[in-house]
Amino acid sequence: MEKIQKMISGKSVVIFSNNSCCMSHTIKTLFLDFGVNPAIYELDEISRGKEIENALAQLGCNPTVPVVFIGGQLVGGANQIMSLHLNRSLVPMLKRVGALI
Repeated sequence: MEKIQKMISGKSVVIFSNNSCCMSHTIKTLFLDFGVNPAIYELDEISRGKEIENALAQLGCNPTVPVVFIGGQLVGGANQIMSLHLNRSLVPMLKRVGALI
């Protein structure tokens, strides 16, 4: 948990992802298309990625990728992000944390 806190600290948007996950790709593309520059951690490529994935599971993330933090707060996975996007809440949230102008 402490490692996750360090990874998200001071970043407006953080995405924990996996290169082989199509939903991870979809969520990364959504944020990049908005013009957001998220910190992206590919858990299948970084050392201790499995440990981080286990910590995300302990936070209640299921599945463990993709997982998005906005403004240091856990927002959730693909379903939560797409729901926020469809009800037009995602962009205002990104603006509040300075990820979008």
